[in-house]
Amino acid sequence: MLVLSGLLALVLGGCACVWWAARGGPRWARGVSVVVLAISDLVRAADRGGRRGSGQSTSDGGQDD
Repeated sequence: MLVLSGLLALVLGGCACVWWAARGGPRWARGVSVVVLAISDLVRAADRGGRRGSGQSTSDGGQDD
C-alpha cells in the first residue's frame, strides 16, 4: 500500500509539473515535465508494441461468419 501511495504521489506530481511548465513555470518544473513526457511516450510505445500480436479483432465489426 505504501508503494502504491508513493507511485500515485509521483504521478500526480509529474502531472502538476507538466501543467505548471506549460504555463511558464520555473526551469526545474520544465525539466521534470520533459522527463515525465518522455516516460509517458515510452510507456505508450511499449503498450502499442505489446498489443500488436495479441489477436485484436479485425475491422469487420468483430462478427464471425
